Amino acid sequence: MKVNLARFLLQTIAPIQPTMTQPSLPQGRRASIGAAAAFAVFSLAAPARAAEATIQSGDTAWMLTSTALVLFMMLPGLALFYAGLVRARNVLSIFMQCFVLTCALSLLWMVCGYSLSFSDGGAFIGGLGKSFLAGIGTDSVRADCPTIPELLHCAYQMMFFLITPGLFVGAFAERMKFSAMLAFSLIWSLVVYVPCCYGVWHKAGEFFGLSGVIDLAGGIVVHITAGMAALVLCIVVGPRRGFPSVQMLPHNLPLTLVGAGMLWVGWFGFNAGSQLSAGGPAAMTLLVTHLSSCTAALVWMAVEWRMLGKPSALGVATGCIAGLAAITPASGKVGPQGALVIGAASALICWFACAKLKRKYGYDDSLDVFGVHGVGGLVGTILVAVVGSKSFAGGLGDFAILPQLGTQCLAALYTAVFSGVASWLILKGIALFVPLRVTADEETQGLDLAEHGEAAYNS
Repeated sequence: MKVNLARFLLQTIAPIQPTMTQPSLPQGRRASIGAAAAFAVFSLAAPARAAEATIQSGDTAWMLTSTALVLFMMLPGLALFYAGLVRARNVLSIFMQCFVLTCALSLLWMVCGYSLSFSDGGAFIGGLGKSFLAGIGTDSVRADCPTIPELLHCAYQMMFFLITPGLFVGAFAERMKFSAMLAFSLIWSLVVYVPCCYGVWHKAGEFFGLSGVIDLAGGIVVHITAGMAALVLCIVVGPRRGFPSVQMLPHNLPLTLVGAGMLWVGWFGFNAGSQLSAGGPAAMTLLVTHLSSCTAALVWMAVEWRMLGKPSALGVATGCIAGLAAITPASGKVGPQGALVIGAASALICWFACAKLKRKYGYDDSLDVFGVHGVGGLVGTILVAVVGSKSFAGGLGDFAILPQLGTQCLAALYTAVFSGVASWLILKGIALFVPLRVTADEETQGLDLAEHGEAAYNS
């Protein structure tokens, strides 16, 4: 309607001719009046079209792809990776948990999660102005990523929201009740994930009184939060029956290797997609993600070969995931040289956490969520302050090493304490209403039959 009004004014003003009662206006004056009127009307329509004009098809196409890649990490990547590591009688329980978390957390994100994470609010959490995605249309954009629709930003961040609780499923595998798992995951996501996401990403690194915190894709927001929750979960829920005296071997390592490969591919969308545009920064992020994973897989293999006498397929798969977790926070600041350092460091430190630390303290982190994701995320969060600085070969970050190192260490510490304490409190609250774990008989029978009435393998 605004465009039609402008056309009408132009057609009306342009042909104005002087009459006997109306002095003739100079030709230049008439043109100026017409142009001014048209500009005034078109300027009213400009705000509505400005957002649409900034959306770029290339960036949008890349972010659509990245969104699908991150979902691919959860289904089927993470589900396959974990399912192969558990015993045959608990395979379906892993798939069930991953599928249901994907569905339930997606709806929770739409209802209030996105608004609380990515709209302006208080110092600790956002507001509810965008609940149910109110006010977000197909041409809406965010100021920090104006080349993609905000609906796409919402969908992309939704995938992070749902995969983070998916990670700690591996810590209590084979023994936690499905109802308790679901309740914990929903509450934890709002209490722990949302405030961390709000401070680190929406407020651009203003987090727990700190400023300038670096975390491109979730070393803090995803891996440290989930890793600490995993540690608390496996301790509070308790170990599996027979741990550590009974050997609990993976029932299908090929499934785990296939899942690891899918996670590796999906991680390109996880990290490079977090640049929120297609271009040079996304290309560098993808490259260093790959190099870190390759380095960590080879170093983990070398350590096992040296310590145990043989390299294992499970070791290579676990090493590659450790390298991916560690490079996640740093992938926007490091160059290829830094990726090699982070990959090697993550393999050595995560191997120690999984092989030595867990055995020493006796906690049953079934699938090494804390040792790989929690410790890996911590390694990358700290090392980005060193290898991500321009003072280091290939570093891209314009910051001094020591001050940034202090900021990163404090951010990691605050996150670990916050997630750990909140997880413990949530678990204790849920335990007042439902049991946290299945009975001994149900655990022996297996969660597939005891909790879901189905078996993965029928012969």
